[in-house]
Amino acid sequence: MSGTTPVKTTQHQTPPAASAPTTLRVQGMDCGGCERKVESALTRLNHVEQVSASAVTGTVQLTSLPGQSLPRAEIESTITALGYQVMNESSAAHGEKSATRWWQTPKGRLVLVSGVLLALAWGLKFAWPALGSWPFIAATLVGLVPIIQHAWQALKLGNPFTIEMLMSIAAMGALAINAAAEAAVVVFLFAVGELLEGVAAAQARRSISALSKLTPSTARLLEQGEIREVAAASLEPGQRVQVRPGDRLPCDGQIMSGNSSIDESPVNGESVPRERGEGEAVFAGTVNLDGILEVEVTRSAENNTIARVIKLVEEAQASKAPVARFIDRFAFYYMPAVVGVALLVAIVPPLVSSMLWSESIYRALALLLIACPCALVISTPAAIAAGLSVGARNGLLMKGGAVLEQLGKLKRVALDKTGTLTAGKPTVTDVESFNGVSLDEVVRLAAALEQGASHPLAVAISDYFYSDDVHNNDAQLGSSLPVVHGGRALAGQGVAGEVEGRELMLVSPRYLQRFDNSANDWDARIEALEQQGKSLTVLVENQRPIGLIALRDEPREDAREGLQALERLGVQAVMLSGDNARTVAAIGEQLGIEAEGELMPEDKAQRVRQWQAQRLGPIGKVGDGINDAPALAAAEVGIAMGSGTDVALETADAALLKNRVGGIAEMIALSRATMRNVKTNVALALGFKALFLVSTALGITGMWVAVMADTGATVLVTLNALHLLRYRFTDV
Repeated sequence: MSGTTPVKTTQHQTPPAASAPTTLRVQGMDCGGCERKVESALTRLNHVEQVSASAVTGTVQLTSLPGQSLPRAEIESTITALGYQVMNESSAAHGEKSATRWWQTPKGRLVLVSGVLLALAWGLKFAWPALGSWPFIAATLVGLVPIIQHAWQALKLGNPFTIEMLMSIAAMGALAINAAAEAAVVVFLFAVGELLEGVAAAQARRSISALSKLTPSTARLLEQGEIREVAAASLEPGQRVQVRPGDRLPCDGQIMSGNSSIDESPVNGESVPRERGEGEAVFAGTVNLDGILEVEVTRSAENNTIARVIKLVEEAQASKAPVARFIDRFAFYYMPAVVGVALLVAIVPPLVSSMLWSESIYRALALLLIACPCALVISTPAAIAAGLSVGARNGLLMKGGAVLEQLGKLKRVALDKTGTLTAGKPTVTDVESFNGVSLDEVVRLAAALEQGASHPLAVAISDYFYSDDVHNNDAQLGSSLPVVHGGRALAGQGVAGEVEGRELMLVSPRYLQRFDNSANDWDARIEALEQQGKSLTVLVENQRPIGLIALRDEPREDAREGLQALERLGVQAVMLSGDNARTVAAIGEQLGIEAEGELMPEDKAQRVRQWQAQRLGPIGKVGDGINDAPALAAAEVGIAMGSGTDVALETADAALLKNRVGGIAEMIALSRATMRNVKTNVALALGFKALFLVSTALGITGMWVAVMADTGATVLVTLNALHLLRYRFTDV
């Protein structure tokens, strides 16, 4: 570079640092083939060092060469030329809130148009036979235009042997030999498959936006004794916010003043809210239940707990290498081989023998027809569709064939505790009384103090009072509770009030230490119950305990049976929970399962990755909460309980809509049955192809036999797939 401007130099020149990656959101990029096309095209641009495209997250990440800037306009125009759309941040956010329906997408419209044309063609064939094959030719060409365009784009990028190219040659070959009806059906089925791929990718991307909704959009910022509402995303470490009862925490922080019960289930799956006070850490997205808190921000919005969970889910989803479709992998070898053989059959015989050119071309066209992947295109999707249908009828939702295939390979399944192996809410397990008070009286007085409260422990005690267990023991209790006078909360420790002239408190065992430090008979009982992982609340009258109630989130009725079914299938089950270690160990011992507690969301995901690194086979993860989302995404197969959160259901690959632990084993058994069906179908399709490819090349069979063979193979694999619809779940 020339010029008169002096350049300032230093003794030590620092090489230019690599720029931070730039991430673009791209609409319409739905499959592994899309990723490869985008990466190949963008890598050729100047100043671009590295490109990573992810169809799952709908993003393209680019890194420029050191000291250079990315050609943003050229990048966007290249992506647009490939048939995709680069979205700015505002349109991306709007797109997440108002997702496009499948029939409004280009792929959806193509399926609808080609489907209508195909149905119309069949109608015209029977109504006006004189029209011949023209309606089918029209239906084929309409559906084939975008397929040929994609094949041409791939060809320009140096990748001629793609599924689009195979479909183009197969359809055009079928048209050339007057098999237009078959060509139209194959093109329509291919369009349907492409549409389903796009729908699945869009659904995965929506799970990310659902996570971000956990953090409130605004926060009550404390500045110089005044409170004003600000955007939660603007909070910085060191600032202080006020969090009222019922509000979600807008940040990760430390409590500076106040005490309250915090529902931490969105973050760690804790079934019972935890008491938090001054100096203790709290997390974004959790819910403040009782008191007013003053919280100091410790992490910025982009680094808080929810943001980190979102990042983990995105990374886990993007790290799953796109599994190439079977037909695409097969076509890598099949396509050039068939085209080469067809060319040889068309050209060589007339040159080395007396065979007429018309005869050799006829054989070549018949060869292309038998090479048409009709049976292969239908065989696997037909079996998968049947398996998914059987599962859906039995409350087993699986999001696509790849999930169904992976389920049968699982060797280890990690299950959450709260809401998965347990009911998801505490129930009364033990009632103790002291100083001559009856058990039923303890329940009645405790329920009176808690009436009207929404705390999970309060609801459990009230439900227990109204249950048949209590009223059957004491018919004199009645169905109503006495009135509480002067009811009040005790700074995160419990409640107090006057009931029937008696001054009562319902508090945690720790509260007793405030007025009685001597050893008592109830101390041993409290310790024994707490060792079983139970939450305790003590009924106190005049600073003297008169009873206690123990609660715990108990195992589901079908949990043990479901775990035994997994064991019979040779699948190991492990419990991973964010709940306290004592509770997790007690539930694990009760169910006879290996268990680990006090795990944060990233810890659960890390356990899954450790097992994957040890090559223990495909790993499954079952959960129902936000805290399970990273592990659900990291596992080969994530399974959500039907009663779980929207984020768990969206992030997971499968869902148990009937909310039964036994459904996990049923999914695995169905997967194995489906894959046996798929293997049979593939063997039938390839067997017919091999037999008639040889006979057609030798001139033993002609076009009509080729048509019958291809149709016969299609009918066979379809009937075999339909047989799967009769699958019945038996003891596994």
